[in-house]
Formats: sequence, C-alpha cells, structure tokens
Amino acid sequence: MSELIRINKYLSEAGVCSRREADRHIEAGRITINGRVAVMGDKVSPGDLVRYGKKLVSKEEKTILIAVNKPCGIVCTAEKQEKNNIVDFVHYPQRIYPVGRLDKNSHGLILMTNQGELVNKIMRSGNFHEKEYIVKVNREISEEFLQGMADGVYLEELGAVTRPCQIEKTGRRVFRIVLTQGMNRQIRRMCKVFHYRVMDLKRVRIMNIRLGDLKEGAYREITTEEWDELKEQIKDSSSETIRW
Repeated sequence: MSELIRINKYLSEAGVCSRREADRHIEAGRITINGRVAVMGDKVSPGDLVRYGKKLVSKEEKTILIAVNKPCGIVCTAEKQEKNNIVDFVHYPQRIYPVGRLDKNSHGLILMTNQGELVNKIMRSGNFHEKEYIVKVNREISEEFLQGMADGVYLEELGAVTRPCQIEKTGRRVFRIVLTQGMNRQIRRMCKVFHYRVMDLKRVRIMNIRLGDLKEGAYREITTEEWDELKEQIKDSSSETIRW
C-alpha cells in the first residue's frame, strides 16, 4: 500500500467485510488503528496496525477474485496432471484455483480465487446461492419439460432429487435456468430424464457476478461494487466443507 486509504475500504480489501458492514463495525467501536478506536472517515497509512476486535487485520495476502470466461475443453481443476487445467490456461501471476466446477464440455463464467473459505461460502449447496445458465437442447422445448424441470427431477444415477428451480423458455430450443445447487453434470442429467440432449451449456451468472461481454478465454478482476455486494450475500453463509 503506497498511499492513505479509508478505513472502510481497507477492511473491505483485506477481506474482512463489505464497506457497508465495515461502517457498522466502525460506528460500533469495534475497529482500532494503532490502539485508537477508529471513527468514520479515518485513513490508514502504511505500517498502521488495524484491529477488528482483537484480530489484527493484514493486507499482506490480498484476496484475489477473478471472473473467467471458460471455453469448452478446459477442465476446472488445479491438477497439473490435467494438461487442459484452468490454472495453466488462465496463467494468472499468483496462485489461484477455481471456485467449484463447470464441466469440460460447458463454457462461460467460472470464478477463481486464492481464498479457500470463500470457495466454500460461494459454492456450498446449503447456502442456496444462485447460478444461472443458458442452455440449448436438441429439440423443441415443451411446457411439460419446463414444468418437470422446475418442480425438481429425480436423478437415479445420483440417488437424489434436484431442488425446484427457476426456468424459462427463451427460444424454440433454448432455455434459461437458475439453480441453487451443483450436482455433478446436473443440467445435462435433468434434461436426459425428459429425453432431451444438451447441445450447448453456458453459465452466465454466479450470485451477483455476471459474465456480461467478457470475451471467451479472457478474465477480469471483480469490481469493488461486485465485491461489496458479494460479501453482503455471503456474510451469513457457512464455510464448512462442501457436501451436496
């Protein structure tokens, strides 16, 4: 850090909380700078000791969170044995890994980070966070198909029923679907139950982060506004080990 930075921004960038939540902690007297209780508008200088309660807040390892537009053929793993692994594909200058998975034959939005706790808070099924997809199938979509998908589908291979979900037809053979869980190849398996085959599957949103016009194969840093909103959404989320 080479310049003064407002205390709420410092706390946000250190991964403690969103700016809005930081303001609440400051007003409640929970934040100190060099032993002095911080007030709204305070700025942090290089070398200052900032504490949240008794916990020292450090920005030494800045939280990294990027959005990647994954092409088909790239595998969402950090395993070096996989020649098409996403870590090597993105070639980010610092060590990061994917937040969850997007299967090899699918494309679109995948998040990558250096924070394991953040991975679990975003992806853990029990937190009910939304993920949105645009899907093209091999034949015309019927109302029966839409209703069946929306109600929840029993997947015999997994021995589980999918949660009710949002789905809408956007073209003769295209639909938009919003899921709050992430079973293995879930959308493809759901479609198969109704004798539909997925021809193209693209993820366009994870929670408040959208793919937008990001070019295929490219990545971008999450904006401050996206980061703040994301922190608000995950602040009460469990970070226990993921179990579907």
